[in-house]
Amino acid sequence: MEIKIPKESLKPIRAMEDVMAGLWQAFWDPPNFWEKWWEGKISLGFSLETVSIDGNVHFYIWLPDYRKDIVESSIYSQYPDAEITLAEDYTRNVPQGIPNKDWEMWAADYRLLKPNPYPIKTYTEFEKETEREEEKRVDPMATLLEVMAKIKPGEQLWVQFFCSPIAEDAAQPFLKEGEAIRDQLARRPEKARRKPIAQETADLLISGKIPGEEEKPEEREIIPPEMKLTPGEREVVAGVERKISKPPFECSIRFIFLGKKEVWFKSNLRLIFAYFGSYFTHNMNALAPMGKTITKVVSRPPISVLDARRLYLRKRKILRLYRERFPPLFPRSGDRKTGTFILSTEELASLYHFPSKAVAPAPSVSRVEAKKGGAPAELPSSQ
Repeated sequence: MEIKIPKESLKPIRAMEDVMAGLWQAFWDPPNFWEKWWEGKISLGFSLETVSIDGNVHFYIWLPDYRKDIVESSIYSQYPDAEITLAEDYTRNVPQGIPNKDWEMWAADYRLLKPNPYPIKTYTEFEKETEREEEKRVDPMATLLEVMAKIKPGEQLWVQFFCSPIAEDAAQPFLKEGEAIRDQLARRPEKARRKPIAQETADLLISGKIPGEEEKPEEREIIPPEMKLTPGEREVVAGVERKISKPPFECSIRFIFLGKKEVWFKSNLRLIFAYFGSYFTHNMNALAPMGKTITKVVSRPPISVLDARRLYLRKRKILRLYRERFPPLFPRSGDRKTGTFILSTEELASLYHFPSKAVAPAPSVSRVEAKKGGAPAELPSSQ
């Protein structure tokens, strides 16, 4: 589905977080034991895509057809003036055998630099309550749209965020990891673990002392550990707690820059890195290209004689995975090393939302030029 955004929409970015929360509920359908192991049921996801074709920017959502109505409802609830239509898959309008003698491409999948519970920079740092005027808001999407507006005829830039809601059992390791990081940063004392009965019996036979008989009284400091945190540490703890408190998605992110060889300018791909760099923070997390999937191959002799062939196969593979909306190292998934990681609704809304024309004035963005309105109440109905 293609979404044409309203021309004069003044919705804040947090409106998109409500849309993401609705999509999480719409797609959250974990299989039970029978459905998973006998019927082969899996949890389906959706793909949020921002695309520039010959310099014209489009917003797409790729999803199963039976989820169409609930996705439309989630978007219209926050963007009532948007226009949603069924669209042809743009990835089928280019040759299937890229790279070839006429077309060239460059692509990269992304990963998180730190463990999943650390959040990337989100809209809460871009969009302040004091900045009530739309013109004063800072939005990284403006960087992406300006980059896409520079795409020349014959070139295309595709950015894809594939997302799938995480079921309760799959989210438990993520939540426990986040709580452990939070407690470690907050300098909370670890709870004493009881030894196994066999070990306690062995200690009793060897030392003759009953376990726990001579435990030292707990020492309490006058100043609690939470009060000793630096401002940066306190910010990280708050960020981790905020991320693990929101609905999680398992995500993979990639982009492809392709075009006809006579117009394709490879240096333009550096522009897309500025967009992802807007979400970088040293003390929290960041998005960075994956070395195993980036379209660049460097090896030592004698293996280097195969570099050209390896690069060609890598480009063909990443283009196929983009078309089929598969993770980078499909069928492997589930951790940062495979290019799949966890993002909250807040982070996902920060990466993919619909900016207004005041914030992102790129003229190439498809927008709804006129508002839709209902029929006047005094208009007689036809019988």
